Amino acid sequence: MVTLKKVRRKLGPGVRFCCEQFHAPAGVHMALWGPSGCGKSTMLNLISGLLRPDEGVIEVDGQEIQGLKEGRLDEFRAQRYGFVFQTFNLLSPFTAMQNVILGMRFADVVAAREWKTSAREMLERVGLSHRLHAKPATLSVGEQQRVAIARALVNRPKIIVADEPTGSLDPKTSEGVMDLLLELCREESLTLLLVTHETAIADRLRERFDCSHLVEEVAP
Repeated sequence: MVTLKKVRRKLGPGVRFCCEQFHAPAGVHMALWGPSGCGKSTMLNLISGLLRPDEGVIEVDGQEIQGLKEGRLDEFRAQRYGFVFQTFNLLSPFTAMQNVILGMRFADVVAAREWKTSAREMLERVGLSHRLHAKPATLSVGEQQRVAIARALVNRPKIIVADEPTGSLDPKTSEGVMDLLLELCREESLTLLLVTHETAIADRLRERFDCSHLVEEVAP
């Protein structure tokens, strides 16, 4: 599903990201694990096409993405990826249902006539059938992350990229969100790449990739 070969990107003066080889097969649930600042999020952003490498090959679902033009890359990303972030990225003026619908509107993958039904069904699936019309400010942090998960999955992606999705949650809420995310990814046979520095979170996934070696010093 995802392969990196000799991928490098300059991060700053005398510092670069470097991944000689990485492979995540379809359907795997993998933690990109390591301490803060080691390159985990950079790797996830390269895999999702939010950053481009200076050199090397990034292949996702059989497509090399490093050379795609912006329009084609945007289209590819919309068709393949679902994103879950630590900060939820919900739009405060809109309800839970409207936030999920906006995710479909921007991705343009699901037919417009299906938006309301798909959003409602996905929110019900993450346990928020009673909060469809609630705005983010009235939701708990756990509920907000559930809305974000619903938004990520509603476009029927093949791969979920999650950057510290439990980083803003207390331990009990974190456990519930991880239970939900893993359950949904298993049910849909989705590839899950999850950035975390927490050993307890990494241990819940079937595979782990140590990112502690990804940032290196180079001659200016």
